[in-house]
Amino acid sequence: MENLISLVNKLQRACTALGDHGDESALPTLWDSLPAIAVVGGQSSGKSSVLESIVGKDFLPRGAGIVTRRPLVLQLHRVNEGKEYAEFMHLPKKRFTDFAAVRQEISDETDRETGRSKQISTVPIHLSIYSPNVVNLTLIDLPGLTKVAIEGQSETIVQDIENMVRSYIEKPNCIILAISPANQDLATSDAIKIAREVDPKGDRTFGVLTKIDLMDQGTDAVDILEGKAYKLQFSWIGVVNRSQADINKSVDMIAARRRERDYFQNSSEYTHLAHRMGSEHLGKVLSKHLETVIKSRLPGLQSLINKTIMELEGELNHLGKPIATDAGGKLYTTMEICRAFDQNFREHLDGVRAGGEKIYGVFDNQLPAALKRLHFDKHLSIENIRKLITEADGYQPHLIAPEQGYRRLIESCLVSIRGPAEAAVDGVHAILKGIVQRALSETPELKQYPTLRVEVGNAAIESLERMREESKRATLKLVDMECGYLTVEFFRKLPQDGEKGGNPTHSLLDRYNEAYLRRVGSNVLQYVNMTCANLRNSIPKSIVYCQVREAKRSLLDYFFTELGRKEARQLSKLLDEDPAVVQRRTNLAKRLELYRSAQHEIEAVAWSK
Repeated sequence: MENLISLVNKLQRACTALGDHGDESALPTLWDSLPAIAVVGGQSSGKSSVLESIVGKDFLPRGAGIVTRRPLVLQLHRVNEGKEYAEFMHLPKKRFTDFAAVRQEISDETDRETGRSKQISTVPIHLSIYSPNVVNLTLIDLPGLTKVAIEGQSETIVQDIENMVRSYIEKPNCIILAISPANQDLATSDAIKIAREVDPKGDRTFGVLTKIDLMDQGTDAVDILEGKAYKLQFSWIGVVNRSQADINKSVDMIAARRRERDYFQNSSEYTHLAHRMGSEHLGKVLSKHLETVIKSRLPGLQSLINKTIMELEGELNHLGKPIATDAGGKLYTTMEICRAFDQNFREHLDGVRAGGEKIYGVFDNQLPAALKRLHFDKHLSIENIRKLITEADGYQPHLIAPEQGYRRLIESCLVSIRGPAEAAVDGVHAILKGIVQRALSETPELKQYPTLRVEVGNAAIESLERMREESKRATLKLVDMECGYLTVEFFRKLPQDGEKGGNPTHSLLDRYNEAYLRRVGSNVLQYVNMTCANLRNSIPKSIVYCQVREAKRSLLDYFFTELGRKEARQLSKLLDEDPAVVQRRTNLAKRLELYRSAQHEIEAVAWSK
């Protein structure tokens, strides 16, 4: 069972070393889950003397006002032989055998954290004492409750101390050691008052009555010690500490313990209670109870630790890896992030992720619909056909067919296809831009580095702009090609005027009659429709080749080239991670180290059983 208290001692030291003091923070706390005994009492209640009696050493600072201004985590380790010594966690390689030096170091370390301003701090001091005269036990000595701020302290010091004490004792895993002087009315006891508020049933409270020997003559504390005046779940324990005169004379603690035993055994009022009185008995009771509480909490503690490790690992993975320090590492990190983005972008186009299917929608819906909306009626009205044919004839009317007129009519229609062709290019460009934005948001590493995200986004959009311009040139060339070279076979298959009963010798006015012009318009419309059908197939090919395929192949090529020329300082600017994220990752890593250490320690204890 002794290894259970040692286990908690190790975990408490690890908590302090890695910044877990149980105070309010955005990080999970192991400290609050560890069973502990918090020593609570008002000023001049004898709190320090009780602790020194349990330890058997005179080691705590004394003086007027608030002497304890930081929590003192006091871990007692029973050793079978050897010299007594003490160690502070902040001085891990130094052993103190002079306990007067221990007292001075507590004062000095308190001042290092709080200055000499007499203010308080929630950061604990860890002190371990190794001695054959102690029981395995961990106690947390808290600042004494006070009612008045003295000179040099803030006006809120009274409430600040109470808040600190409450932050410890309101935890369900905290055992409360409430120190009350017997020569004062128990109803006014600061320790009992605050303990009753957080533990109304007294299930977690041990009552300790000090200064029994200083009570007025004719009075005693029997009713309290027997639990009649104020009942607790556990029996009250009385102690007789050294007097101030004894302290001034440096009376040996062993002699003081012997005098304490004699007092209870030889006092008629307390003889029947002597077997459960005194600081030695108090230490044994607390040690045994602490072991029992730790044993009962261990399964739940293991479960909590395992669950928290998973949560911490998940958040660290979400935050991403820390930034490399050297130029090569920074460049590698940047390239890897860009490749991750590029892969996400390609997956959208390849159908692994949603979004790429919208491009086909442009080819299957938008482009055909735009081609259908072209108003060829205006170009092929009787008046326009007559006008263009007449103008194309010049001073001499055509002899067989109005070839130049046909060409002008067809060109005037085909030129209007440039609009839908450009719109298709722009439509695919807009979709690709949208996919870039989605890929940016879906690349977790880019959330880590806002500047890099902006630069990658800008580089991708610039590449898409270049590809759009190239696609427009290529696509419009397809339209211009149709305008520049007409399909001869189509016209060779058309019936000539003579075949339809026409007479080439008729006058010009007869040849430009309405029926003739309608036939010309019909022929032109058939040819234009045929060309539209061809372009409906070839325009998507041009767009995919110049935009989609090229974006998949070389979206960030230019950015990579520029990246290779950047110096370490410029790369650092790209990887300008939010300082809050950096701090969060550091804190999470420390807390994860704490929980993994706790997991290892608990498993070691479990296997040793």
